[in-house]
Amino acid sequence: MTETQSAPGLVTGTWTIDTAHSEVTFAIRHLMNTVRGTFHRFTGRIEVARELFASTVHAEIEMASLDTRNADRDAHVRSADFLEVERYPVMTFTAKDVLPATVGRRARQSRYEVVGDLTIRDVTREVRLLTEYHGVSDVEWEGTRVGFTASTVINRRDFGIEFNIPLRGDRYLLGDEIEVGLEIQAVYSGRP
Repeated sequence: MTETQSAPGLVTGTWTIDTAHSEVTFAIRHLMNTVRGTFHRFTGRIEVARELFASTVHAEIEMASLDTRNADRDAHVRSADFLEVERYPVMTFTAKDVLPATVGRRARQSRYEVVGDLTIRDVTREVRLLTEYHGVSDVEWEGTRVGFTASTVINRRDFGIEFNIPLRGDRYLLGDEIEVGLEIQAVYSGRP
């Protein structure tokens, strides 16, 4: 196993996302509060190159697995007004660049920007995930693992999700920005 040049302990090869120890979350303004949710079903792999900045990531998220802890709201979000999960069952992310982060208190130490294409409802837009590397650990009964936290903000209208209800004054039922958060743990699968 060859260690990367930029992230101590991280070895080259394929890392498979462990969905039992990972989380994909989102938050959007609704009326005067924020509604938070999660996607329960997703898969992904990280291909780590010796030069960390040449690494790649690919992930798929099942849109029907959305959960905001309210069955009626979830059914509406899955409908054609929003995600239209019957027609577009999967959201994908494919990284095309890894860069050193230039923001944050630990920029250039353990933070990176993962730049990639996010596809929702067959619309693809470039997004930048501010990503923090948490290191590698060997767990005797579960293998070699790596941890990352990542976040970004997307505009739902960029993906053709226009539904909204006007309220009094200049207000609307929903905000346009969606905060996305990832807690990722991946298991080393070996050389590609």
